Amino acid sequence: MSEEKDRTNLPVLLLYNLDRTWLPDEIQESRDEAHKLSTGLRDVGHPVTVVPIYDTDLKTPLSRFAPDEHVIFNWCEGVPGIPWSDALVAETLESLSYAYTGASSDVLRLSQDKYRVKRLLDERQVPTPRWQLYTTPDGDDWTGFPAIVKPSQEHCSFGVTTEAVVLDRPALRRRIEYVLDEFHQPALVEDFIDGREFHISLWGNGVIQMLPPAEMDFAAFDNVRDRLCTFESKFSPDSQHYQGIELLLPASLTESESARLEQVAVAAYRTVGCRDYARLDIRLRDGVFYVLDVNPNADLSSISSTAYAAEVAGYSFGAMGSRLVNLAARRHPVFGSGHPSAG
Repeated sequence: MSEEKDRTNLPVLLLYNLDRTWLPDEIQESRDEAHKLSTGLRDVGHPVTVVPIYDTDLKTPLSRFAPDEHVIFNWCEGVPGIPWSDALVAETLESLSYAYTGASSDVLRLSQDKYRVKRLLDERQVPTPRWQLYTTPDGDDWTGFPAIVKPSQEHCSFGVTTEAVVLDRPALRRRIEYVLDEFHQPALVEDFIDGREFHISLWGNGVIQMLPPAEMDFAAFDNVRDRLCTFESKFSPDSQHYQGIELLLPASLTESESARLEQVAVAAYRTVGCRDYARLDIRLRDGVFYVLDVNPNADLSSISSTAYAAEVAGYSFGAMGSRLVNLAARRHPVFGSGHPSAG
């Protein structure tokens, strides 16, 4: 928690994307979430203006708002019509001199490339599953099964299904070939850590705070290939994994385990250069916490593990948003901590 008292009167621009190609229920869901957050921020005390982004033109909708009079809550997953463009949103905000919540454009670009992230974690000696990158289907030099094969430049478990977990070399070759052909990018092969999985939300800069850990409980699944968070487990309510994986929050951990988990999570957060908040996927095996993924632009919807963790820590949805606004405000030319008007 910050030593400085959070301000609840900071003017907020809530920026979020609405893609006209989405299904009507997807558009409505996005609008509903924006309404929940804007209402929550107003309930705390913030003046809020909601700014939906419908196309590639971000500058025009923002042109009537002075950067020195607002903090942007950047809730854009990307520019409508441009896949994986969250870094482009941040870059545009930077070019317009706005203070905004979340990671910088450079860190968002870094997070898109799992190869670069894995190298950084290894260099800083942050535990992460043993890995190798493949640009051809020949995986004969890989040793150790089960293994998991992922596209190296995707988010949200895109491309991760039960078939991604391979138990022998022929299956490994087939899955590498599938990733190369289907996604047109290198395949990342990792040691599959068949252990407890935690989704860890952190926030802060300088002093980093771990929110109550969430555990993804795979007790309903006997098959090792089912014990993972697939794309369907996140986005398909009718799927077996969506229904079968139980969220345990807070996770049951000893004091020692919690301390070691926090140490690893904070080290990974700093290594990647996260700012304001992030969510990490971490697994425990034989007493070691392994970082699977670092997401500096994590889901902050009202039903996300981050929102649930903040609630367990005593923050309403609006108070969670206010905490992030205050972290961003310290980079603001007027609201920053060095200004006489800062609280």
